[in-house]
Amino acid sequence: MSEATKTVVVVGASPKRERYSNRAVRLLLEHGYRVVPVHPVQREIEGLRAVADLTQVEPPVHTVTMYVACEKSRQSGPAIIALQPARVIFNPGAECPELEQELADHGILCVRACTLLLLRCGEF
Repeated sequence: MSEATKTVVVVGASPKRERYSNRAVRLLLEHGYRVVPVHPVQREIEGLRAVADLTQVEPPVHTVTMYVACEKSRQSGPAIIALQPARVIFNPGAECPELEQELADHGILCVRACTLLLLRCGEF
């Protein structure tokens, strides 16, 4: 895998190990992905440097996986479009029809799925 296909941005990454977003960070690392956690306050998650928002992520990025509610993600379209990921995964509870349409209009694949299940089933 190239660097671009290995980079996954986890929006809403949590330092709390019981949260699904934290589990995703750990499972992505176990599968050999380069993970960029995004959290507005935390500077480190699972030993990785976290960034405060999507504008601080350096491309290339293959996948953005969303773990925040639509109210928080709705305005993130321009930042995601600037990264030009191949896809954005909207995990359960993070669905945002307006954002999904905006991204699709820019050729970005939007998938409603669970990152954890995709990884465990070998379909990531």
